[in-house]
Amino acid sequence: MTFELFVAGRYLKAKRKQRFISVVTAIAVLGVATGVMALVVAMAINNGVEQDLQRHLLGATAHVNLLEKERGFGIEDWRAFMERFRDVDHVEAMAPALYGEMMISGPIRARGCFLKGIDPEAEPAVGNLLTKITEGSLDNLVRPDSQPGIILGKRLAEAIGARLNSVMTLVNPQGELTPFGPVPGFKRVRVAAIFESSFYEYDNYWAIATIETAQQSLSLGDVINAVDFKLDDLNLAPSVSKELEKIAGPQFAATSWMERNREIFNALKIEKLVTTVIIGLIMLVAALNVLTSLVMMVMEKKKDIAILMSMGARRPQIRRIFALQGLIIGSVGTALGLFAGHFLCWLCATYRLIPLEAQVYGLSYVPFAPRAWDGAAVALAALVISYLTTIYPAAAATRILPLEVLRYE
Repeated sequence: MTFELFVAGRYLKAKRKQRFISVVTAIAVLGVATGVMALVVAMAINNGVEQDLQRHLLGATAHVNLLEKERGFGIEDWRAFMERFRDVDHVEAMAPALYGEMMISGPIRARGCFLKGIDPEAEPAVGNLLTKITEGSLDNLVRPDSQPGIILGKRLAEAIGARLNSVMTLVNPQGELTPFGPVPGFKRVRVAAIFESSFYEYDNYWAIATIETAQQSLSLGDVINAVDFKLDDLNLAPSVSKELEKIAGPQFAATSWMERNREIFNALKIEKLVTTVIIGLIMLVAALNVLTSLVMMVMEKKKDIAILMSMGARRPQIRRIFALQGLIIGSVGTALGLFAGHFLCWLCATYRLIPLEAQVYGLSYVPFAPRAWDGAAVALAALVISYLTTIYPAAAATRILPLEVLRYE
């Protein structure tokens, strides 16, 4: 143990008559710990929300969607069309899709829904929404001996009163054009399965059927209006989108998951920055407590400092004594804050202690996802701030003149 560290440790152990300084030092440690804990928890919440939203969004939708620029009658001869993309780099899987808005009528009420027609064999390779099935199964979607099947989100099924294997009616408001004008189209379907993704939009609005069932419900021929792609690296979605557009032709546009959800993730980034800045002010307040503690320590230890300097202690050594005091306070507070912050994150994440209104936030509880890199950055920032607060009191200690202090002793 060095001389400076030994003295710094002794000074932090206040005697009975210096109990007030000890209390101020404890408050400084708690201030640093509180700031670190609050920042760890805030960053964990931001990371958790971002990860959950990304997981849910990518679970239901593909990394890249290829669609017609102008809404037409769909992509004809779509099987040959999809063969063009077999050899595109980074494309891991692809699946045809037919999207449309419908009304679905059940025993309780009718509601609008977002219908997606899929290929049951190709769809699981593109998205994982069908892995969230809680009742029924994907195999139950196609049964030759019964009506066409449909898979509903849990909230949608509850809203219309649908149960497994019950029969619903799909209503196409646009319908078919007849000599008497447009007539709404009707299609009877059987509830083959119910899924629960824990994401409000999908559970409340989405319905999934085979492409053939979707074509019949939308009064269309053998067409699709989108091709969904899964990539081996989702961060390459923008560059792969451009390549797919070149192959498909000028009448098609490819959109990546980043473009479709740009507003959401930009808002999350801004929120994370603002939260970090605001809660970071707590650490500045804690730094003022450290500064106050060290200034009072210098005033209290003037005589001791004078004696040390008269015995040969150099000014850089005196400066290091108080710098080490600030770092010890910062280190102890940082360690306590990191432990408390990560423990609180684990507790809230494990037991889901903070519920949310899914209709408003899209999530049923606040997710926590602390990252080691964030914790390291917070710890480094806390130690740097703690060190910076030692500059003034340490410099003040080196300006003490031993002769002036000890003259009347």
